[in-house]
Amino acid sequence: MSRIGNKLVVLPAGVEVTQNGNDVTVKGPKGELTRTFSSDIKMSIEGNEVTFTRPNDSKEMKTIHGTTRANFNNMVVGVSEGFQKALELIGVGYRAQLQGSKLVLNVGYSHPVEIVAPEGVTIEVPANTQVVVKGSNKEVVGELAAKIRGTRPPEPYKGKGIRYVGEYVRRKEGKTGK
Repeated sequence: MSRIGNKLVVLPAGVEVTQNGNDVTVKGPKGELTRTFSSDIKMSIEGNEVTFTRPNDSKEMKTIHGTTRANFNNMVVGVSEGFQKALELIGVGYRAQLQGSKLVLNVGYSHPVEIVAPEGVTIEVPANTQVVVKGSNKEVVGELAAKIRGTRPPEPYKGKGIRYVGEYVRRKEGKTGK
């Protein structure tokens, strides 16, 4: 049984929360996020602590309770610290470069792949084989990183492709390996 919904969310200094019905807005040094939550879960703000309560202990309410608390906590962390995903390009001739807000990937296709960053997300290229996606919304950062990785996912025979930093790619032997 999950007890995540019962945990308190402590607001760091500089983070403001405003509630308008089911819409919750969180403002902080890294930006502002707004999300609509379920009307069944009650949110109460006391000082710098936020608690969530559910009306009953049905399975559906327990899942919504934990999800609501986790999504709100991600909003608070996003506007105070931000989120980032780092990717690395492995392969001969694979490289990334930034042209304005557009990421241009040369990953073995006959043409370069161009990816435009959505609003509120920044892409950095510290080296030509590394890409860092940063932003305050965890969902959008993860989606963009997955989209970049999906242009050339790592393959198991040579390990070439785009992977997250620290991701383990299980290697296979070729046909001749016994």
